[in-house]
Order: sequence, then C-alpha cells, then structure tokens
Amino acid sequence: MNHLQLFGNIVRKRSFLCVGLDSEIDKIPPFLKKLKDPVLEFNKKIIDATHAYTVAYKPNVAFYESSGAEGWLTLDATVKYIRKKYPDIFIIADAKRGDIGNTSKMYAKAFLENMPFDAVTVAPYMGEDSVTPFLSYKDKWVVLLALTSNKGADDFQYHNEDGLKLYQRVLTLSQKWGSIDNLMYVVGATRAEMLKDIRKIVPDHFLLVPGVGAQGGSLQEVAKYGMTNKCGLLVNSSRGIIFADNTENFAKVAGEKAKEMQLEMECYLKERNLI
Repeated sequence: MNHLQLFGNIVRKRSFLCVGLDSEIDKIPPFLKKLKDPVLEFNKKIIDATHAYTVAYKPNVAFYESSGAEGWLTLDATVKYIRKKYPDIFIIADAKRGDIGNTSKMYAKAFLENMPFDAVTVAPYMGEDSVTPFLSYKDKWVVLLALTSNKGADDFQYHNEDGLKLYQRVLTLSQKWGSIDNLMYVVGATRAEMLKDIRKIVPDHFLLVPGVGAQGGSLQEVAKYGMTNKCGLLVNSSRGIIFADNTENFAKVAGEKAKEMQLEMECYLKERNLI
C-alpha cells in the first residue's frame, strides 16, 4: 500500500483512525478468560465492531510477547484475521525495533515477511544502517519514532545542538533514507502544537499520532496543525476504544467509541475539502 492508496482508504471511510490493539490480558472482560485464547477472541470482537470506522490497526507487540510463545501465536492469528476479513486495512506492528544492520534485517523479516504487517515502528537511535533493512520491502513501511508523548521524551528528543533539536535532526536526515510511500513518523498528540513546525520539515509524510483520548491529546488540535492535502495523519486510540467497557457489551461500546472518533474526523476532512 502506497501513500495514495492509504489516502484513498481515508477518503472512502471518511476516517484517519488507527485502533491500537494493546490487548492486556488483565483488562479484557472477565467472561472471556475462560476461553482457550481469550486475547484472540477479544481482538476479533473489537476488530469486527470497529473495522467500518478505522483505516488501520496497531497491535502493540509488548502485550503479546509478554506471554511468550503463546502470545506470538495470538499476535500472528490476529494479524491474519484482519488480513483475511478486512484486507484493505493497514496493519502496524508497534514493535519499536532498532539494532545493528544484521539484527534489523532479521526483525524486518519477522514483521514484514513472516507476519503480514504493512508497517513496523522503528527507533532511529542507531542510525541509517539500523533502519534501511526495513525499507527494503516493497509496499511496506517504516514508522520512525520522532517526537514521543511520554515524559522522558525531554531527556533526549529536545537536545539542541547547532540550533537543531534531536527530533528535528531525525526528521531531516531520515528523509534521505525513504520516501512518502514507505516512511512515516511517530509524533505524540500531547505535543500537537509542535506539529506546525514539524510540517515545515516533513510537509508530505504521513504521521502516526498516538496520545489522543486516554492520554489527553486533542484530535482537533492534531487535525489543525498536522493535516495535509492528502490528510497525512493516522491518529491512534487504544484504551479509549478497546477498554471503554468491561462487560459483555464491550465490543458494541468499542464500536460506538470508534464511530464517535470517525464522525469527528469526517468533520475535519470536510473542512479541508478532502471528502
């Protein structure tokens, strides 16, 4: 899937929503826990309830690999379920990998070849040779960490050297490695006011924006400062959708929450005359 195809899905669904499948076993409804694979069943119901309102899913790998081999099987089954039932939906492995070239090559093979993800999140700290193995796959994407929303982001990402903050250097330099068709960036919604300056550096790349909803980020602010003439945004919501209810109605409520976000997104797309 390239940049224009992703935008086409956004127009068709009138949404730039990404649902984070951070499916923590301790938070799923208790009645599911008697099943053989409760997380997989939870994911299937969430996916079925929200697919009409989202253009992307983002399983956070940590919530699966924490369960060992069984967790990896659940992750693989979840991705294959999406791919089979809703093949147009973009799937991101939130794995935050980043290591020396040979190791990155194996990580890339794991997520972009052996599991049918469309994209994987990658940390840029080790530089170009740790990122380019992921960019070698046709029609696959790297989602590069640029400016995150956690408190510790201040430790490194704002370090200023020669008038250029570290996250700005990441944005500037990495554009030489990929293109708008295979490279997007993580920019936290809790720093939405900074999207205006970020767009001066990366005017056309897609941005994956976490932090809306439970983390307090404003969807309106993200759209105001970050939207391009091809939308250029995937806004992620995890807990605010998938854990909105803990009863047997959890999937129905998740669908309602996803629809609420989709309707708000539709308004912002209309304001920019994109739909």
